Amino acid sequence: MGSLNIGIAGCGIGGLAVATLLAKQGHKVALFDQFNAPSPIGSGLVVQPVGLDVLHTIGAAEHALRLGAKITSMEGFETPSNRKVLDVRYENGFGLAIHRASLFDALYQCARVAGCQIRANSKVQSTELQNGGRVITLSSGKVCGPFDLVIDASGANSPLSPLRAEPITYGALWGVVDWPASTALAQNQLQQRYHSADKMIGILPIGTMPDDDTPKATIFWSLRQKDFDTWQGAPLADWKAEATALWPDIAPFLSQITSHDDLTMARYKHGAMWKNFDTKLAFIGDAAHVASPQLGQGANMALLDAAALAEALAKHPLQTALPAYQKARRAHVHLYQFMSWGLTPMYQSDSKIMPWLRNWILAPLSKIPPFPWLLSKIGSGNIIPPIQRPRP
Repeated sequence: MGSLNIGIAGCGIGGLAVATLLAKQGHKVALFDQFNAPSPIGSGLVVQPVGLDVLHTIGAAEHALRLGAKITSMEGFETPSNRKVLDVRYENGFGLAIHRASLFDALYQCARVAGCQIRANSKVQSTELQNGGRVITLSSGKVCGPFDLVIDASGANSPLSPLRAEPITYGALWGVVDWPASTALAQNQLQQRYHSADKMIGILPIGTMPDDDTPKATIFWSLRQKDFDTWQGAPLADWKAEATALWPDIAPFLSQITSHDDLTMARYKHGAMWKNFDTKLAFIGDAAHVASPQLGQGANMALLDAAALAEALAKHPLQTALPAYQKARRAHVHLYQFMSWGLTPMYQSDSKIMPWLRNWILAPLSKIPPFPWLLSKIGSGNIIPPIQRPRP
């Protein structure tokens, strides 16, 4: 089919990925972003093997691999027994732990090279059908378009998405610090410590930043969303003492946290759209589905949505491409949504039963074949094909 005029709301991972893929197909692509200059927010994340495949297709993998840290396993220990209750290893390949700024930089450079037009200081407020296409209205009141297709990649708080997700009781505090020379922790593992399911702390090595070659780590601490104000009002030393008592090895990381403002509260929701498109409008990433980060699939899902939508537009005319995109992603999205819904209370909840099941049922099973292979497939993001394609 011919070239389309496409407007994309959101200059994050999904928006940049789909913009580059579509620009490479010859479409005219405009990205709208609310920042004065496009820039990332957040801290560390993991791109799983299927997401890395998408980065290779885009041309961003080499840049991302140079900055990120290769993760070969994920381990979690219950305290005070120090009993291992999470042990997930990549049977083939690795996960790429990376700061969002580094992944953004890799994708942003590809989008620029592909010829995408990036419109900064342009917060999208709404979209509607008009003049045979779809227009975008910015918060300034300016109307842009019409576009043949609008793609909503503006995240969980999208003003365009009809998704109504349910808040999860627990969120997490996230912060970035330098990797301490004094620690014996491995730089190829995600490590966590739990006390029941109401306390969790973790360390994720994330490689380096685009403008800083110092190795970095992301710290995360589980916290009820309603308790954030209380935490922020209490002495920081109290929290450090609690975290260090849970995991003494965390001390050289925590010593770099000098203010409550060094940590950011991430608030999680759970939900997915059954229909991820409308007339000349498609939803990808967190605008279409959100979940807790327990399975480490957030960035993956956005990249896979971008790849599936681009593939559908390459193979079908617009009126059938969007249903094809939905069909390609529906099974994978909903399976991981279900698994996230089921597993999250084992690691973040006030339940006493769920962490018991984690410790005494799931942990022993995880050592018995074929469960190690199954856990590796779940973590890698390919327990089922992430993009369903019709059989020949």
